[in-house]
Amino acid sequence: MFFVKSNKPLRVLYITSEWPTEEHPHWAPFVVQQIRFIQQAGVDTEVYHFRGRKNPLNYIKFWFELRKCYNLKTFDIIHVHWGQSALLALGSGVPLVITYQGSDLQGYIGEDGKFTLSGRVLQWISANVSRFASALIVVSENLAQYLPDPNRAKVIPSGIDFDLFKPTLKKEARSLLNLPLDKKLVLFAANPRNPIKRHYLAVEAVSSLNQRVGNVELITVSNVPHTQIPLYMSACDVFILTSKHEGSPAVIKEALACNLPVVAVDVGDIRHRLEDIEGCVVCKDDQPETIAEGLEYALKFNESNTFNGRDKVRILDEKQVAAKIIDLYYQILK
Repeated sequence: MFFVKSNKPLRVLYITSEWPTEEHPHWAPFVVQQIRFIQQAGVDTEVYHFRGRKNPLNYIKFWFELRKCYNLKTFDIIHVHWGQSALLALGSGVPLVITYQGSDLQGYIGEDGKFTLSGRVLQWISANVSRFASALIVVSENLAQYLPDPNRAKVIPSGIDFDLFKPTLKKEARSLLNLPLDKKLVLFAANPRNPIKRHYLAVEAVSSLNQRVGNVELITVSNVPHTQIPLYMSACDVFILTSKHEGSPAVIKEALACNLPVVAVDVGDIRHRLEDIEGCVVCKDDQPETIAEGLEYALKFNESNTFNGRDKVRILDEKQVAAKIIDLYYQILK
């Protein structure tokens, strides 16, 4: 459990199905970061994390366990991350806030690239549990369409820790990471075994790019401490995202904060985030050749231009995001 007290009267319990564990120490860093900033703003918080593992019996088990751990009436707000987590809060009598992250409303895909039955069930549960919430947060506008009442959703993207995500000299970063100095490096920062992320598409796109320009390497980074990601972003020349679907991917904003140009397929809020930034590309389709063209453009553009994505995402400073969420809490309690 994660527990910090303050002298402020507002007390919030966070429930999340994604949280760092001994087995998976690098899970959900954007959730950890957001709660940390809310704590720093003076909110008294506790975190209850669990793994449902697609088993209804687990949700029943954790529903009871949660009430053994806490007197829920002592909290002003219960804030859950991912729609399915809200099942544990039902019947608490405490105002409920749900943050939808993406796959909870969009579903999961299997190894065959098709949406799974369990993913469809997850979609239905996540959407319908919204009827019991006092407030709904979606990390990107496109997610609201999956809710019974889209107008209830407030768009609050995940934020950026600008003290952590800042540029480092490329040569220095490559030396620290033992990466080649004489190649163009394309960064893929996600679990390559997650079918939603479509790592194979990044591999095919970089292979196609190598046939065109040569001397390009794909750097796949997964299961490393969040604090090391900025170094990889500083070491590489372009960031690639090839996901089947997304909400508001934190890595895109973090890459921009490190002044790393991005080439991505058109999912989530990526078009909104990138369309006005020179040197970045939102691909017109998800064919490897199209993505390779985008990578080639980004590499050539940024060879002769100074890329500054950092200023474009200043509005997403995690301090401002935390302030918006705290303001929402107080609106609920009025």
